[in-house]
Amino acid sequence: MNEKIYKTIGFSGAANLVIGICILVSGLACGTLLVLTGAKLLKGRKKILL
Repeated sequence: MNEKIYKTIGFSGAANLVIGICILVSGLACGTLLVLTGAKLLKGRKKILL
């Protein structure tokens, strides 16, 4: 009985770790894209404001 609970908790912990890593990677990718597009907009703002 205890071994089954131990395996279930281990699987849950591993799944949470994988999900956390995926969220971290996607957050960094989205943040990088936002900074790059913002910089592009700031660079071209003179053309927009004319």
